[in-house]
Amino acid sequence: MRFKIIGILLFLGSFMANSQNTDSEIIEKAKRIHEKVITIDTHNDINVNNFTATKNYTMDLGTQVNLPKMEAGGLDVTWLIVYTGQGELNEEGYAAAYENAIQKFDAIHRLTEEIAPEKIGLATNSDEVRKLVSEGKKVAMIGVENAYPVAEDLSRIKEFYDRGARYMSLSHNGHSQFCDSNTGEENNEWLHGGLSELGKKAVAEMNKWGIMIDVSHPSKEAIKQMFELSKAPLIASHSSARALCDHSRNLDDELLALFMKHGGVVQTVAFSAYLNTEKHNAFEEASKEIFEKKAQEMNFEILPRESISELSEEDQDEYYEEYREVRQSSASEIVELKKEIDPVDVSDFVDHIDYLVQKIGIDHVGISSDFDGGGGIDGWDDASETLNVTVELVKRGYSEQEIAKLWGENLLRVLDEVQEVSRKMQKS
Repeated sequence: MRFKIIGILLFLGSFMANSQNTDSEIIEKAKRIHEKVITIDTHNDINVNNFTATKNYTMDLGTQVNLPKMEAGGLDVTWLIVYTGQGELNEEGYAAAYENAIQKFDAIHRLTEEIAPEKIGLATNSDEVRKLVSEGKKVAMIGVENAYPVAEDLSRIKEFYDRGARYMSLSHNGHSQFCDSNTGEENNEWLHGGLSELGKKAVAEMNKWGIMIDVSHPSKEAIKQMFELSKAPLIASHSSARALCDHSRNLDDELLALFMKHGGVVQTVAFSAYLNTEKHNAFEEASKEIFEKKAQEMNFEILPRESISELSEEDQDEYYEEYREVRQSSASEIVELKKEIDPVDVSDFVDHIDYLVQKIGIDHVGISSDFDGGGGIDGWDDASETLNVTVELVKRGYSEQEIAKLWGENLLRVLDEVQEVSRKMQKS
């Protein structure tokens, strides 16, 4: 009996050692792959206050994305977002939205041309991405979240292209002048029944100028109509699989099939509420108590989401900046909470990648975070933790070539195809 026990102990010891060796081998393999492939995150929000001479992305700010965090996590390309919340469909609303958009375009150009041109460059096509990465620089690209600032002047689509935009969504939360939003599902109230007539013209205009059409926020009917009308592939810049998490921001199997049919790409998003609602809600509820207690200590009031959306853009930025400080001050308590309640993590995120790959193929799936816009999960909560995604992909058996596709090659392929369609349309 004693010999059997010793044998079991020796086996367990050997198993644990092999397990540790396996883990370290996976991490080393992931590091090698991570350094070789181009890593692209297609959705990171910005605050223009972080693009000044005294406060900018060369510093390790409290933001989830900045240059030090990108360096630490091996993230090569960040799509910085010109986001505008949905307002009234009138001249006053359009004017304010346009001003907001231009401020964000200017901020991104300021970073790449004045603040840190030796560290980060602006890319507008795949060749520029590869060139900047080969030079050891980080890369910024520009996406427009909500075409509301275009107003009813379609010439602004070319203007936004000239300012560097290479994807744009026709709506956000709330119906725009171009199309219905996914938010219409809440009360089954729609403005256009998909795309408006102006929206149909905008699809053609975006095709003409080589701007990828982003369908992460529009309604299902609007997305289906965009697939019918567009001469170029579409992208979902930050969406996940509805079959795994029934949220209106996710894509159901019918829509996923259209991405495969038309050659587009779905950039899986690390947004906890879109990955596993049950886990997200349980952890959020427990976290909320911690944050509220800390907020009280810091004389800060945590507002409900609907109240935040009613704030001006400037007040929203200030609110989120202070809320970020509350969360950072609560870090040690949150670490303890994770021992009791599982948060949504990198494994949940890659479950969605697995599902999408199985459903529509490895060539139509990519990666996004929605950092500084509500995104972030346990294990990939800012750009410094980017390697963890590659580690999980290696654990799941993805090859280097497949990981390269997921991290950026698929997205760059679609960008190339969209720009080729643009060239042909402009010639004719």
